[in-house]
Amino acid sequence: MSTPKLRHLAMVARDPEKLAAFYAENFGMELFHRDPDGSCFLSDGYLSLALIKHQLDGEAPLGMNHFGFQVEDVDAVSERLVASGVERPAQRPTTRPFAEFRAMDPEGNWFDLSAHGYGGPKSTAAGVVGES
Repeated sequence: MSTPKLRHLAMVARDPEKLAAFYAENFGMELFHRDPDGSCFLSDGYLSLALIKHQLDGEAPLGMNHFGFQVEDVDAVSERLVASGVERPAQRPTTRPFAEFRAMDPEGNWFDLSAHGYGGPKSTAAGVVGES
C-alpha cells in the first residue's frame, strides 16, 4: 500500500483572481479551473491550490480552509481513520470534480480524501505528465 500524498490546499480569499495572479506571476503556478463564483484553482504540477471566493454571508473565515490527500483506497483509509477515533469521512455534496470525501482530524481541521486527484497537471515521481 502506498502512503497518502498531500496534494491539495484550500484558502478562502477576498479576491481569488488577484491572489491567483500573484501565485502565477511569482511562483509559476498554472490556473486550471475557475468556478462561476470566481474561485480559482491553480497547480504547480504537484499540488493544487484552491482559492475559494469569500462569501460575506458564509461561515468560512479568510485564510486556510482545508487540505487534501490523494489516496489509493478511500475505504481502507476511512477504516483506519475510524479506528483512530475520528468520524467516518463523508461524501462531499459538490459538483466539483476534485475530492470525493471530507473528514476532520481530532482537532477539527477539515481535510479531503480523493482517489482520483485534484485536477491540474498530473505529477509523478519523474515530474509533470499532461493535464486533466
